[in-house]
Amino acid sequence: MTSENSFWHEIAQLTAINSIVMHRPKGSPHPRYTEITYPFDYGYLEGTAWADRNGTDIRLGSLNTVDKMLTRILCTFDTLKRNAEIKLLIGCTKEDVQVIQDFHREMHALYLPNLMVATT
Repeated sequence: MTSENSFWHEIAQLTAINSIVMHRPKGSPHPRYTEITYPFDYGYLEGTAWADRNGTDIRLGSLNTVDKMLTRILCTFDTLKRNAEIKLLIGCTKEDVQVIQDFHREMHALYLPNLMVATT
């Protein structure tokens, strides 16, 4: 297994094993910018940590998410807050990714596709 495949395999295992805690359902307003609503369910993986000490962020797309298929990783850099984060995109189609890109248009973002899964 290549190191890239190993990376994706381990992250996919993490999403499969850990529970998802949903704290911002689709359509809910952003806590600071109430005119902005979340286009997809947004939460984190329980039992994980990231720089902000919360769990690793996830977004659930429109595909069947029962199997928690990891389709992409989103890396963001917020120049105002001067921080970087990753978000795991689970069950996201190409169209879902476009919506998420529009949602993050004020940030610098990099989307890494999981080449081990086929998405539409």
